[in-house]
Amino acid sequence: MSDQLFNAITAAHSAIRPKVPVSPLQPSSALSATLGCGVLLKCEHLQPLGSFKIRGATNKVRLLDPEARRRGVTTASTGNHGQAVARAGQLAGVPVTVYVSAATAAPKIDAIKAQGAGLIVIDGPPVEVELLARRQADDQGKVYISPYNDFDVIAGQGTTGMELMEQAPDLDAVFLSVGGGGLISGVGTVLKRLSPKTRVVGVWPENSPCMLRAMEAGRIVDVQEQETLSDGTAGAIEPGAVTLSVCREVIDETVTVTEAEIGRAMRLIAQAEHWIVEGSAGVALAGLAKCAPSLRNRKAAAVICGRNIALETFLRAIEL
Repeated sequence: MSDQLFNAITAAHSAIRPKVPVSPLQPSSALSATLGCGVLLKCEHLQPLGSFKIRGATNKVRLLDPEARRRGVTTASTGNHGQAVARAGQLAGVPVTVYVSAATAAPKIDAIKAQGAGLIVIDGPPVEVELLARRQADDQGKVYISPYNDFDVIAGQGTTGMELMEQAPDLDAVFLSVGGGGLISGVGTVLKRLSPKTRVVGVWPENSPCMLRAMEAGRIVDVQEQETLSDGTAGAIEPGAVTLSVCREVIDETVTVTEAEIGRAMRLIAQAEHWIVEGSAGVALAGLAKCAPSLRNRKAAAVICGRNIALETFLRAIEL
């Protein structure tokens, strides 16, 4: 599958333009001085709608056949993926229905509505919402677009890795937060092919290490989660997720971070770059900060995956 996935990423890299712009890879002199290594920030928070999710959604929608476009698509989301599918559908003239958990942050629900999608709110955890949305799509003859359990979506997310290699082919490590594993599966596939020396580091909140526990067990397992600032990576993994085998293949190192470490990383970015970012972006930088002593005089990138966070949540986070 690695050859097939890499080829799909290569195709997506040109095909999703100009709907998805190339995001900057910005060196941070302030963070480099603080952490003692060369720090570069992959600015996915500057994408349309403020998240990398637009990549996978755009790639999936572009590959739909005419009948699937007519019927419309269904998805489930904790926020960013739903917004991305809604926007991709709107631009392509494809009707979109998004299922969300009632626990989804209100600003993210409002943002999905603003993209013109139909919204169905379910009182249940994210994985149950995903399974219900998939069943409903099957019953209605619609394509279901998973946030991560779909090779077309993974290929779209993998274009982040293609850009990294064009912007800084000499990276020693790349740090990515991990939820369902779509982003790191795509980026890791690219790095393994184009820069095997670059370490692919997956970072999880201690409060929600679902894919990490699945990787350790070799199968999807139940994980007792706690509330986390990284709501974008929270939630159980769908049974049979294709990302599990890819993550086990491409991830070189794993790191977990506390809520306090996530909050400190979010504060570091705000102080150094004057950016407000969401918890999942803080996770990636927190992982880099934790590993910084082993990266002295080396160059590492953190993927700043999104900015969609309520102001009150951000302010609470940076006080941790």
